[in-house]
Amino acid sequence: MQHVPIGKLIYEFSRHEPPRAELEPGESVLMDTEDAFSGQIRTNSDRRDKTRVPFSNPLTGPVYIRGAEPGDTLLVHIESIEPLIGQCATRTSDPQQLCQWLGDECPHGTHVCPIRDGWVYWSDQIRIPYRPMLGCIGTAPAWGTPTTVPAGPHGGNLDIREIAPGATVWLPVWVPGALLYVGDAHAAMGHGELSASGLEMPARTRLRIELRKGRSIAWPRIETEQWLMTVASGCPMERSFAVAAAHLILWLEEDFGWNRWRAYDLLTHVAESSIGYYAFGTVAVKVERRYVEAGDV
Repeated sequence: MQHVPIGKLIYEFSRHEPPRAELEPGESVLMDTEDAFSGQIRTNSDRRDKTRVPFSNPLTGPVYIRGAEPGDTLLVHIESIEPLIGQCATRTSDPQQLCQWLGDECPHGTHVCPIRDGWVYWSDQIRIPYRPMLGCIGTAPAWGTPTTVPAGPHGGNLDIREIAPGATVWLPVWVPGALLYVGDAHAAMGHGELSASGLEMPARTRLRIELRKGRSIAWPRIETEQWLMTVASGCPMERSFAVAAAHLILWLEEDFGWNRWRAYDLLTHVAESSIGYYAFGTVAVKVERRYVEAGDV
């Protein structure tokens, strides 16, 4: 198995970066990633210095997938996410849209938390289950170079907490080799990522990558043992919800034989949602497999 260690920190999903590794479809790879703060916060006294490193959410990659061509789809199986240094960190920064009620005098909130025995020790009184996920995952578009701040059809800074061990992320291929990037691992994150920081950590992620030839998708998808999900991003969030729901319905029609209007009716009653960073309007609409695989008559 190939191992891609932390190297040059990259802040764009770019087709111009040379590949760090080349894989055959079906191969697994270990990818090490720096935390969203670019490694600047290791103790409670550290400060995020944007004069030195102005960007956030550094990526590791790209990984070139042999045989991937525009119009294909990558299926990225997340097998494990482990902390590299046994701790994570968060930072309460500008309250942004909450300022109307909370004010804008937010104190410095760097907060480093140990990770051990399946828990994040947030304080002496409170521990949070270790539920690792990847905030950033995506492929390089054929045009433009999106940064690691927003999400989009290429993936990007999705911050959907179901992008976790056991999940498979579907991503579009727009350039030869697909050029896969990952980063922004979290030890845990609440829906909405309220302060724009999860429990950020340097991590080692094991991925297995498959290629679906001749199959194109408009937005990322996520599969788990329990759920089927489609993702969309943009403001207002209600528009993203509609986009994600529509593509979930079309997925049920294309792959599972559902009539689109029956699927529309079903989702009205059983669909759920997962929220990425609230300010970007990223949302996944999801349905349990047990409903879909039961079929319809």
